[in-house]
Amino acid sequence: MSTTTSTARSAARQRPWELAARGGYAVSGVLHVLIGVLAVQVALGGGGESADQSGALAQIAGTPFGGAMLWVGAVALLALAAWQAAEAIRGQGEKSDRAKAAAKAVVYLALAVSAAGFATGSGSSSEGQTQDATAGLMEAPGGRALVVVVGLGVIAVAVYHVIKGIKRKFLHDLRGVPRGQAGNAVTKAGTAGYVAKGVALALIGFAFVMAGITSDPAQAQGLDGALHELRDQPAGVAALIAVGLGLACYGAYSFVRSRYARM
Repeated sequence: MSTTTSTARSAARQRPWELAARGGYAVSGVLHVLIGVLAVQVALGGGGESADQSGALAQIAGTPFGGAMLWVGAVALLALAAWQAAEAIRGQGEKSDRAKAAAKAVVYLALAVSAAGFATGSGSSSEGQTQDATAGLMEAPGGRALVVVVGLGVIAVAVYHVIKGIKRKFLHDLRGVPRGQAGNAVTKAGTAGYVAKGVALALIGFAFVMAGITSDPAQAQGLDGALHELRDQPAGVAALIAVGLGLACYGAYSFVRSRYARM
């Protein structure tokens, strides 16, 4: 068998997996759009669901055929997690690229598990999970310092997202973008989306740092609590609306990524 034939057959076998993984980006897009809408609702004093992934998943679960949609989403996210894990294991590219692929695999796997949980009716609040995990970490030797380190790590990731958005490095993740106004729209959505996601992550990281400093697990509020804190600051309503719209833009960019991502 020739090398060309073997490569073609391997690509054909991977195609369904790749399509499922691309679907994972689309699912992530849906979740970010919903979180953005929930954040705007929080800013305007409305909304009953948490402005985080658990709130977004709960909204989907409450729709007709929501359980089935969540199962489809869980499978797609699991496929994307497996794809990222394979990228990390294959060891192609720089060490930093492999580390990022491994981290993304963990994130998408956690999202897949959460989606499956809400599909079965056993989903729980991200806020409660965050505080329970923080309390457990604080009980370990040097736990307060570990919580602070976690917070600083999240802030570092937040800075990475902001820089990636401002410098438009997210375009490197795509095989190409549509030309003309459509391409400009993708670029603007990606820029706004990455910056907004960076701001949201920075708020979460700061909450973890404060939890470690004060030895109060309740300070680690997760995204929903962080957004509520932002709303209560001077000019917080306007800032929260901007973050919410930015997160929705990240969701829109994720839809484009599901089509044009380098895989």
